[in-house]
Amino acid sequence: MHSSSSRHQNADKENIHTSNVQETNVRITRSRAKALGSSIGALPPSKPSFKQEPKRIPRVSHKRIASDDNKPSTTAASGLQHKRRAVLKDVTNTSSENIYTDCLKGSNVKASKRGRKDPNEKAKGDADASMEILVDVDAEKMKLAEDLSKIRVAEPQDVSVPISKEGQVTLQDMTCRVRKSKEEDTQRSIDCFQVLDIDSNFKDPRCCSFYAPDIFHNVRVAELEQRPSTNYMEKVQRDINPSMRGILVDWLVEVTEEYKLVPDTLYLTVNLIDRFLSHNYIGKSRLQLLGVTCMLIASKYEEICAPRVEEFCFITDNTYTRLEVLNMEIQVLNYLHYQLSVPTTKTFLRRFVQAAQASYKVPRIELEFLANYLAELTLLEYNFLGSLPSLIAASAVFLARWTLDQSDYPWNPTLQHYTRYGAPELRRTVLAMEDLQLNTSSCPLNSIREKYRQQKFKSVATLTSQERVTSLFSR
Repeated sequence: MHSSSSRHQNADKENIHTSNVQETNVRITRSRAKALGSSIGALPPSKPSFKQEPKRIPRVSHKRIASDDNKPSTTAASGLQHKRRAVLKDVTNTSSENIYTDCLKGSNVKASKRGRKDPNEKAKGDADASMEILVDVDAEKMKLAEDLSKIRVAEPQDVSVPISKEGQVTLQDMTCRVRKSKEEDTQRSIDCFQVLDIDSNFKDPRCCSFYAPDIFHNVRVAELEQRPSTNYMEKVQRDINPSMRGILVDWLVEVTEEYKLVPDTLYLTVNLIDRFLSHNYIGKSRLQLLGVTCMLIASKYEEICAPRVEEFCFITDNTYTRLEVLNMEIQVLNYLHYQLSVPTTKTFLRRFVQAAQASYKVPRIELEFLANYLAELTLLEYNFLGSLPSLIAASAVFLARWTLDQSDYPWNPTLQHYTRYGAPELRRTVLAMEDLQLNTSSCPLNSIREKYRQQKFKSVATLTSQERVTSLFSR
C-alpha cells in the first residue's frame, strides 16, 4: 500500500509538472499568472530571456489572444521578434544600387532608419530614399563622365609625330626599325612606306596572316639546328663521293615525277640523306637503298597518299627486298630520333616568292617557276650544303628576278625586310647559282632541266639573262 501510494504521488507530481510546462506554452494573462504564481511559484522561461528594454509592450487585443491560443509555439516575446523582423525586412529591401551609392558617398541608407522609426510610413520612406539614391547615382555618373573626358583629351598628346622647325614632317621622322633578328647583331632601318605588307590577306586562312611573322621567325631559328655536315664526304664516307650523291638525287627527281610527289617530299628526302650520311658510313651498293628509304619516310610525312613499300622496291628493279627497306627505315629513324620537322629551301621559297610578287601589279607565274627551278638545281650540288636554306631561297629569287627583267634592280626593301638578307650577303650564292643555270661545268645530270623545260612550267629552264649578274655586285 505504501509503495502504491508513493507511485500515485509521484505520478501526480509529474502530471502537475507537465501541465505547468504545457500551460507555459500558451499566452498567460495577468489573472492566470497570479493564480499560478501563488500555487506553483515562478515559472521557468521556455526560451532564453532577452534583456527587456524599458519600453512598454503594447497591450494585445482579445482577438489576438484567441488566435495566439491556437498557436502554441508563440512566446511572450513575440513583440520583440516582430520588431527584429521589421528591421531585417528593411535591410534586405536595400538594393545593390543603394549599397553602391553608400560606398561612393559614405552615407547611410535612410530607408532602414525610417522603417525603424515608423513602420506605417515605410512606403513613403522607400519612395523618398529611392529618389535621393537616383539623384546620387546621376551625380556620380556625371562625375565619372567628366573624369573620362579629361583622360581622352590627354591620350592624343602622348602620341605625337615629331615636326621639324619649318613645320613639316621630315623623312627621318617617318622611318621605322625592322624587327631585330636573333641571329644577327646589326639592325637595318627601312622606310615604312617602301615595305609592302604581304600578310594583309586575313580572309584566306591558308595564308596564316596573323601568325606568319612569328612562324617564319621560329623557322629561321630552327634552320640553324639539325643541319647536315658540310664535309662528311671527306671525314666519314670512303666508298662514295659527291658525284655519286648527285646521281642519286638526279634519279630521285625522276621518281618524284613518276609518282607525282610534291616538291616538299624531294627536299625532305635529300635532307634526310645528308643528315644520315653525316655520321653513318655506307657502301655504294647500299646508297640507292638509303635513297628510296628516305623517300619512303618523306612520303609518309608530306604526302596524303604515300606510295607503298613494294612500289619503292619495284622502282629499284627489285634490287632490294621489302625487308631490307623496312630495316633501313628503322635504322634511319632511330638515328634521327624521328625528328623530321626541319625547314628546307622550299619552306622559305614560298614566303620569299610571295614578297617578290608584291612589287608587281599582276603576279608573274614565270617568277615562281624559275625560282623553284634554280633552287632545285642546288640539290644536286654537294657544295651548297654550306649555305643555309633561307640563303639559297633568297638567292634563287634574286637571280630569277634578274633573269626576267634586267632593266630594274632585283632587290628592294620589301625583299630585304622579309628575307633579312641584303644584296651583298647574297653575292657568293647567287654567282654559284648562275653557274648552275648556265651549266658552265657541263653537268650531265639533266632530270631537273628536262622537268622545267616542259610547257606546264613555262619552259623556264631555257631562260637566261643577256647580262651576267656579276655586273650588279661590281657597281
